[in-house]
Amino acid sequence: MLPASNSGRVYAVLLILLGMAPFITSWIDQPFYLDLLSRALILAIAASSLNLILGYGGMVSLGHAAYLGIGAYCVGIPAYYDIYNGWIHLGLTIVVSASFAFLTGLIILRTKAVYFIMITLAFSQMVYFTFVSLEEYGGDDGLVIYLRSEFPSWLSMEGATALYYWIFGALVLTLLVIYRLVYSRFGRVIVGSKFNEERMQSLGFNTYRYRLTCYVISGVLCGIAGMLLGNFTSFISPEMMGWTRSGELIFMVVMGGASSFFGPLIGTSAFVFLEQYLPEIMKTINPSWHEYWHLPFGVLLVCLVLFGKGGIHGWLSRFDKDGDVK
Repeated sequence: MLPASNSGRVYAVLLILLGMAPFITSWIDQPFYLDLLSRALILAIAASSLNLILGYGGMVSLGHAAYLGIGAYCVGIPAYYDIYNGWIHLGLTIVVSASFAFLTGLIILRTKAVYFIMITLAFSQMVYFTFVSLEEYGGDDGLVIYLRSEFPSWLSMEGATALYYWIFGALVLTLLVIYRLVYSRFGRVIVGSKFNEERMQSLGFNTYRYRLTCYVISGVLCGIAGMLLGNFTSFISPEMMGWTRSGELIFMVVMGGASSFFGPLIGTSAFVFLEQYLPEIMKTINPSWHEYWHLPFGVLLVCLVLFGKGGIHGWLSRFDKDGDVK
């Protein structure tokens, strides 16, 4: 998972620094950076789950953010009724996310190309407008979560540091799950189906079932990211599952490098920090330009697609002796 290559060493150092982040931010007395990293790692989990179906499976979903919202509401709705048991929140997130992914996947995976993209968007918008219409749970105004999910003391989420390690642990576990899946027989079928589904079928594999299973796993992982996001923000709204958020997740995957384990993490980190500091950079150039930071951000994406094959991961891998980092 972390090969003896230059980029592999970069990723190893990055993971070590992320593991030490609470101590580093405390030492420099900058707790804001811990919040920023927490948000980035949550989105990295969501982006990694999308990379499983997009990068390795070739399934371009424009509705993946629906699972972020589902996971967040699996915390918010029970909390509305004063149910703060974390195991209930986690179990509900897994069951609802898996059920939604399975039921919609039965239909979605019978389509291809642009039809696949549009139908994922359609289902996502259906969920979005469903929660907008639920006035009992705040509707478009959202819902406040007054207490975080409650777990035993040794697993408590209370406090910024405890929550951060929950998020960091979930990210590491997500990467391990994806790694084991991709390098298993199951993963080889998924990757093979991406390039030549007919050939995989001729070899006797039921690619529809494999792809559906992969789609469900991806949805569950993203749902868990949504559960963590709900606990982190202490506020949930349908905006979490808007189609623009799905587009941002695709941006993060492409920016970091699709079909690479650490690409989504790198891409998400770059996205979040650019989103945070690019307006300030624009403001230093001209005070009236800070509102137009999306323009250079968009130009960056275009340049990345045209000239940066493999995203940031692809750029790092050029420094490897073997020219390939897995």
